[in-house]
Amino acid sequence: MSATAKPAVEEVKMDVEDAGSAPSEAKQTESGTAVVPPTIVKAGSDAGSETKQEADGSDSEEKLRAVRQIEFYFADSNLPFDKFMWTLHTANPEHWVPVSTVASFKRMRDWQKHGIPWITNALRMSTELEVSEDGTKVRRRTEVQPPKDQFERSIYAKGFGEEEDTETQRKLEDFFDKYGRTNAVRMRRTEDKKFKGSVFVEFADFKSVETFLNAIPKPSWNNEELKIMTKEAYCEMKIKEKGLTGKAARLRKQTIQSGKGFNAFREMEEAKKNKDKKGKGKEDEKKEPELFIEFMGSKIRVEPGEEGGSVKDEDVPVAKGASLKFDGAGESTTFDEIKSVLKERFSRAPYVQHTRGESSGLVGFEKTLTEDEITFVKEHLKTLGGKDVSWSIPDEETERAFQLERAQASARRAVHYSQNSRGSGRGRGRGGRGGRGGRGGRGGRGRGRGGARSNGGSKDEGAGAAAPGEEQAGDKRKRAVEPDGGPHVGQRGAAVPVIQSAKKAKTGEGSS
Repeated sequence: MSATAKPAVEEVKMDVEDAGSAPSEAKQTESGTAVVPPTIVKAGSDAGSETKQEADGSDSEEKLRAVRQIEFYFADSNLPFDKFMWTLHTANPEHWVPVSTVASFKRMRDWQKHGIPWITNALRMSTELEVSEDGTKVRRRTEVQPPKDQFERSIYAKGFGEEEDTETQRKLEDFFDKYGRTNAVRMRRTEDKKFKGSVFVEFADFKSVETFLNAIPKPSWNNEELKIMTKEAYCEMKIKEKGLTGKAARLRKQTIQSGKGFNAFREMEEAKKNKDKKGKGKEDEKKEPELFIEFMGSKIRVEPGEEGGSVKDEDVPVAKGASLKFDGAGESTTFDEIKSVLKERFSRAPYVQHTRGESSGLVGFEKTLTEDEITFVKEHLKTLGGKDVSWSIPDEETERAFQLERAQASARRAVHYSQNSRGSGRGRGRGGRGGRGGRGGRGGRGRGRGGARSNGGSKDEGAGAAAPGEEQAGDKRKRAVEPDGGPHVGQRGAAVPVIQSAKKAKTGEGSS
C-alpha cells in the first residue's frame, strides 16, 4: 500500500462526547431487537483532520453504525440476556470474543462485504469495546452490570399489525427513536416466530417513558392509535385477565418481569446458592442426589429451593394443544368431578387449575390431544357443577403460562416426596403399623403405638437382641422397666407403657 493510500481509520481520529442529547440509533441482537444511543464524534486535534473527515464522511459514518451494532451485542441490556453472546463472553477467561464470530451475525450483513479488517478498524473507534493486539478479538472495557430499573423503564405497545417485510424491525426502531433514547426494542413473537403485533421497549431513562406515554397526539401506527402502557401495567392486566391470585399471580409477574429466556444474573445467583449450600455443613451433611421430573415426555432437572423445588422455564418443553379450557361451570364444581371422568380415557390423571366458585378453568394433559380425545372430553363432561360448559383450546400465551405453572408444581411435589421418603422410618415409633396391637396383634407387625417401622422399615427387623423395653418372640414376656431418666435409657418416640395383667404368656420350647 502506498504512503498516500492510508486506511480511513488512520486518517480520521475520533473522540467520544456526551451522547445524552443525541438521537438514538437502532440495533438488533441475534435473539432480539434493540435501539441504542449513538456515539457522537468530533474531529481530532491533527491539522486538517476536519477536511479529511468530510472527504471520507460516508465511510466513517458506516463504520460508526457497525460499531454501534457490535456495542449493543456487548451492552448490559443485551449481553447477560443473550445466551449465545454470554456463552461467547464467558468461554474465554479474559472475555475475548473473536471478531470474525461477531461479524457473522445476521444484523452485521450490511458490513460483511467490507471484510474483517474493515470491521476491526471500525471497532478501534469504540470507547465501550477494545480490540486485542493482533486484531482478531474484541471485548468489553468494563464488567457487566445488572441494568437498574429495567422493568420500570419498559413499556408495552400493541397495534403494529403483521410483519410486512424485513424492514419492519427498522421501521419500529425509527418510530420509537422519536420519543427518546432506548436500550432495546423487542418484537414479541409466538413460538413459531410469528410477530404478535406488539413490542416491549426499554427506554434509557424515565423521562423518555413519560414522553412516550403522555405524547399528544397519542402514538399511532399506520394512522391507527396504539394500545400503550407500562410493562408493569401490562403484567397486572394479564394477571387479572387470567384470574390469577396468590402464588400463581406472583409466579406470573416474575415470569414477565424477568423474562422467559436466559438471564445470566439469575444463573450466577443460582450457582452461588448451590455453592453456598454445598459448603455449609459439608462435614455432617450428605450430598443430596439430583432430582428430575418427567414432564411432557422430557426429563427436567429440579432445582431445590427454600419454597421447595423449581425448574427453569427454558427447560420446560412447549406442547401445543395439550390443554383445554372450560367456561360456564357451576360454583360447586370439584376436581374429582373432572378427574373421575377423564381417568376412563387417559392413563394419567390430568392437572386441573380451577378456583372454587369460578366459572372457568384449565385442564392439562401429558401430550398434545387428538381430535378424538377432545371429542371425548366434550361429550363426557357437558356439565360441571350442574351447569352446561363449553370446551376450547386456550390461546398460546395462556397455555404456555399454564404449562410452566404445572411444571413448577410438579417440581415442588417431587422435592416434597423426596424429603418425606428420606425422612420416613427414622425412629418415629417403637412398633409397626396399627397402634395398640394393630396389624399382627401382640408380637406381630404392630407392637406398640408407633407409626412407621424404625431403621428404614426393613422386613428383617427383629433379628438379634431386642431393644430396651421390647421382647423377642418365644421369650417370657417381661414388663418394661420404667425409665430412670438416664441419658442412655429409652428411645426417641417411645410410647407410654401400657399396664397389662400379670398373667404369664404361654411359651413353646424350641421356638426361635
